[in-house]
Amino acid sequence: MWIGYTALPLLNAFQNDSSRTRVSPYTNTTYWLYVSISSIILFYINSEVLFPKIYKKKPIRYFLSLIAVILVLLWGRYIVRIIFVGSDINKSLFYVNAFIQYLYVFGISASYCFFSDYQKQQEVQRENENERLKSELSFLRSQISPHFMFNLMNSLVSLNRKKSDLVEPVLLKMSDLLRYMLYEKDDKRISLENEVKYLSNYIDLQKVRFGDYVNIDFHVNYLSSSKSIEPMLLIPFVENAFKHGVGMIEDPFIKVELNATNYELHFKVTNKFSTDKKEAKDGASGIGLNNVKRRLELLYPKQYELNVSENNNLYMTDLKLNFK
Repeated sequence: MWIGYTALPLLNAFQNDSSRTRVSPYTNTTYWLYVSISSIILFYINSEVLFPKIYKKKPIRYFLSLIAVILVLLWGRYIVRIIFVGSDINKSLFYVNAFIQYLYVFGISASYCFFSDYQKQQEVQRENENERLKSELSFLRSQISPHFMFNLMNSLVSLNRKKSDLVEPVLLKMSDLLRYMLYEKDDKRISLENEVKYLSNYIDLQKVRFGDYVNIDFHVNYLSSSKSIEPMLLIPFVENAFKHGVGMIEDPFIKVELNATNYELHFKVTNKFSTDKKEAKDGASGIGLNNVKRRLELLYPKQYELNVSENNNLYMTDLKLNFK
């Protein structure tokens, strides 16, 4: 921008001087070079010094400082004009024209300052919003109900008393589960394969916990394991099914289906529930689904479809998620 601002007047001045026989072709050019440089100086003194450091705190001092800078540049411009071009000028008209030009440069500089300041404010707001969303996501990820782990511990105690051979494999699965919950959940994205492995371990441990009491069907079909997904995004649907799909229910069953293509993930969880007796809700009741809904809103805006339905004593959650 400044090259173009400086070059055009200089070329015009050089051509005018070259057409004269008794005047050096660099006299008028030197004057216009000062005009351009002084305009650049005014622009950056205002944008980098006066506006950011004085304007917001002391606006009167800002305008007085600005006038002082313009007066110094006007005086310098007049001296350079006398030295390199000559004194045959209308002094009043010269100062008026020069002042208008500097006022024009100041207007551009002020516009730049306000626009730049607005952009910085918007950037700070975006950063604050991102930090708030990160904190909210971190909190949502940390809301893992401890009930399952407590129940699993009781199951392990029972298996140990029976000297069951299942104790060791259950402990290994439990360690994988805890490792995933403590470490991998903090990653921005994980592979779909790891999420499926976590779901599988979780369901296997639930099978140990409930035995043959609950009919559990887990079906997975995906084309590519390289697809990534938000960690622990799917597990709340399964947790909710085990929480409300067992207990005072005749022939309980839970069905989990995961199908994924290169473009879309389809996750469906179905469980039987009873309408005869209202369940006593604890303080964590409803947190899981509300949690995952909020995470979907934050992480996959306009990229998902979630349907929850109740029909014929069947509770079903159906999630369709477009891969980025």
